[in-house]
Amino acid sequence: MSDTKMKPKKGLNAKIIAGKYKGQVGKITSVSRKDNKVTIENMNIAKKHVKPTQQSPSGGIVNKEKGIHISNIKVIADV
Repeated sequence: MSDTKMKPKKGLNAKIIAGKYKGQVGKITSVSRKDNKVTIENMNIAKKHVKPTQQSPSGGIVNKEKGIHISNIKVIADV
């Protein structure tokens, strides 16, 4: 890669360059252009308390992947 910057797209690999997960590499699972965030596989996990519903009658605490701002990642070529 020379001067062109790759845009984050679903399925590409990305390296986190800032924050708690700095230096780790993972696959992008979703991109939100509206919020300028990406979700990376098994990174930035947060616990969310969920009320019981008909779909999940037990409710409880669920682990969920949260978004990371695009400025904190770098898209890398497939290794």
